[in-house]
Amino acid sequence: MLGKAGLYADQCKKEGFIGAFFGIEEDLSTNLYDDWRAFNKQYIPIFLAKYPNKKKVAAGLACGNLWTICKGLEIGDIVLCPNGRGEYYVGKIASNYFYKPGGGLPHRRKVEWLDVTIQRSEMSENLRHSTGSIGTCCEITSYAEEIEKFINASAPATVVATSREIEDPSEFALEKHLEDFMVKNWKQLEIGKKFDIFEEDGELVGQQYPSDTGPIDILAISKNKKTILVIELKRGRASDIVIGQIQRYMGYVQDELLEPGQEVKGIIIGLDADNRLKRALSVCHNIEFYRYQIDFKLIKS
Repeated sequence: MLGKAGLYADQCKKEGFIGAFFGIEEDLSTNLYDDWRAFNKQYIPIFLAKYPNKKKVAAGLACGNLWTICKGLEIGDIVLCPNGRGEYYVGKIASNYFYKPGGGLPHRRKVEWLDVTIQRSEMSENLRHSTGSIGTCCEITSYAEEIEKFINASAPATVVATSREIEDPSEFALEKHLEDFMVKNWKQLEIGKKFDIFEEDGELVGQQYPSDTGPIDILAISKNKKTILVIELKRGRASDIVIGQIQRYMGYVQDELLEPGQEVKGIIIGLDADNRLKRALSVCHNIEFYRYQIDFKLIKS
């Protein structure tokens, strides 16, 4: 995302670069560590000093995105950038990081823009959901086959991903869109009466929030600001994998995001809880399980 709503997309296309800012006004060349956590440790205090009203959640997101653009992306990686008109420019990273002060996006990478523009309306539903994030960066590597077909001017195909972690394929298929449904209907959910999905400058940033062990499905905060909630969808995976994943996310929140006086809790959401999950949760007093129910009706009108 090149500026809010793709504000700088056309400039970047014309001048051959992608970039970011996040209020960090210095050359980062000597401080782009291989480990993004070391980068965050150094620059989160700088970010918070510049924006004292921001919280650690916003600071971690900003610095993590900045590191990804400046260091995490590798030469040859393909990037899709929305231009704010329902289209995506497609480019290939062509240089390492460089700093150009002034303008809106001083932290830059050169890009070779391809002679192709992808229409959002032509993407598969799954790819539209994944590229619809308002965050600066999101990874869409799992849709590489579909994106390659766009680049090569072939008809797009829906990508079906398989994983040895998936224990119940039918449950996985059912829950693919549950996260988006929850976000869109948050205020009508029971959880939404006590918690809000994290927002930054009026935009949701708590969906697929990045951590050092992977993206958190939903990151929320209680109405009284005392509890940060990690929500993980089971997605048909084995119970042991889901328990381990949410505990790692909660550990990240505890170590990196909690403000003084706050605590972290977790919720796993799935179609049903098997005996393994129940046993594990019986000794995890800060993690709860929520079962979802689908009610589908046809009404003659």
